[in-house]
Amino acid sequence: MKLTPEHRVAILLHDGLQDVSGKTGLAFLRYGEASVVAIIDRNAVGGSLVDLTGIDRDIPIVATLEDALTYHPDVLLIGIAPSGGALPDPWQQEVKQGVKAGLSVVNGLHTPMRGMVGELRDHQWIWDIRKEPSGLSIGQGKARSLPCHRILTVGTDMAIGKMSTSLELRNFARQQGINTKMVATGQGGLMIVGEGLPLDAVRVDFAAGAVEQAVLNIGQDCDLLLIEGQGSLLHPGSTATLPLLRGSQPTGLILAHRAKQTHIRNCPDIPIPPLPDVIQLYEQVARGVGAFQPAKVQGIALNTAHLGENEARTAIEQVRRDTGLPCGDVVRFGAISLFQDILSTIRLERDI
Repeated sequence: MKLTPEHRVAILLHDGLQDVSGKTGLAFLRYGEASVVAIIDRNAVGGSLVDLTGIDRDIPIVATLEDALTYHPDVLLIGIAPSGGALPDPWQQEVKQGVKAGLSVVNGLHTPMRGMVGELRDHQWIWDIRKEPSGLSIGQGKARSLPCHRILTVGTDMAIGKMSTSLELRNFARQQGINTKMVATGQGGLMIVGEGLPLDAVRVDFAAGAVEQAVLNIGQDCDLLLIEGQGSLLHPGSTATLPLLRGSQPTGLILAHRAKQTHIRNCPDIPIPPLPDVIQLYEQVARGVGAFQPAKVQGIALNTAHLGENEARTAIEQVRRDTGLPCGDVVRFGAISLFQDILSTIRLERDI
């Protein structure tokens, strides 16, 4: 399933416009194809989206679902991921109110909405994204047989821009005339791209096989396949990176990092090693999980959203010197500085 420009979307984003818990909705605001007609955030009513988030779109921010209905949406997208993974009861009531008013629902939470929101009319649907795909088996390293180049985004931490990097690079590569596809692996990416799998809904024994299945299905007829990364090898709570490496058998990696971050967020006792050491770790692990040809880190996607422009540019130059690799903030400054260099290091089987 995929949301198209014909859909009119209201995003439920209470308390999330300026918080990491709202990254799903913020990503859709930045990259989604559907028309977003209203944002529901009780703490930002009447505010400017560009001032609050840097996303330069003129979309009204309202307090309630009832207010959003005045803009005539046909889809309610849950763009918030509250602590614990379930909506508070007042927000659940807003979802039910939306369904009663005739809206369909896009739900990226672990808790399914189907069966909780009442009866649907003929034109309505519920898209519970976090459902394990059917017909899974264990991984067998088959993705390495694909002729396309496969670039996996990896990271020094969670929630630092792996999805945004993949989407920016997808858009840039397509602008260059390269036949490019993307395997989304989280709820936000799936809402935008419509192809992939919700990796955190898959039982661990089948995770690598599920990634492999998606990569084989999507990567058959493209020159470049981008795989959205999840988690981090450095994070003590992350289980996603190894299945992604095993299942996608990448030919190259892009490392995402937040500028000047020295420790795992929320784990201050776990330091992030120097980037050259992180690069070496990822390359060694990638080789060890079955990608018999070396999978090199081909660039650094640096998240500088928390820095002023001059400080951001200085940080990018420092990482370039430290690693000897292309580096850029693809959301803030565009993908040319990072991806143009990467294109020169991969051999696409066509004239580009």
